Amino acid sequence: MAVQILTDSTSYLPEATRNEFNIRSVSLNLTFGTDSIREVDIDNQTFYPMMSAKGIPISSQPSIGELYHEMKSVVETGDSICCIFLSAEMSGTFSTGQIVKAMVLEKHKDAQIEIIDSRSNCMQLGFAVLLAARAAQAGESLEQVKEAALDNIRKSRFIFIPDNLEYLKKGGRIGGASALIGNLFKIIPILTVENGKTNILMKVRTKSNAVLAMVDKMMQDIKEYGLGEIIVHHINCQTEARDLARVIKEKINVDPEVLDIGPVIGLHVGPGAIGIAYYTKMPMRS
Repeated sequence: MAVQILTDSTSYLPEATRNEFNIRSVSLNLTFGTDSIREVDIDNQTFYPMMSAKGIPISSQPSIGELYHEMKSVVETGDSICCIFLSAEMSGTFSTGQIVKAMVLEKHKDAQIEIIDSRSNCMQLGFAVLLAARAAQAGESLEQVKEAALDNIRKSRFIFIPDNLEYLKKGGRIGGASALIGNLFKIIPILTVENGKTNILMKVRTKSNAVLAMVDKMMQDIKEYGLGEIIVHHINCQTEARDLARVIKEKINVDPEVLDIGPVIGLHVGPGAIGIAYYTKMPMRS
């Protein structure tokens, strides 16, 4: 009996990687009024003009039907499944996954299903999925695959900065006064995800200084804990992202892949956001 991996669209794993490791995925959704769109069916170049015209959409977890189909399809082959989803603090995907697991077990009582809260999103989630998929491909048990994901969660970090505070303000992530003051004085928060929530790591004057501070934090972590893998994330700022990748390559002789952040996570930070996701050799947290 093999182990199959299921994640959600906010992992933003490259399609080639998902195909290589047979990683299944379900899509979160975006709703503009009465119009609902699966995240995987819209790109950033289309999404942000639509958001400007129609206002901020509501994001929602994958449908019960889609989750049920994916889990049921796996267990009916006799395989077990390890589901790794974005933070339960950010979405109902994890809790809906638990509901669907119970539904599947009603008909397939011997099915082996694990549901993991990654406590993050984007490629911090993606790395947990990838390490689990590698363990599964190596023929490890469901318990070992689960532990590979949990081990990676203890080792990973996602740091990112918005181009400005307007989208954080629109999305209700900061108060209006904070947004105005921040933009007036060009104060840029460096954000990270800890304990399942987005937190301010530090505040820096100007985006260029924030990018340097973000790299410094990465280097501190690598010096203390070693480096596993690293990617550069961005929203509609490919040139800046590639410049950041070059800076990282000069410092650690690793050429990071550059990956988009999609609309569900991106609606809160907006175009121009840039970040780094990585994991270390030793755990950064217990």
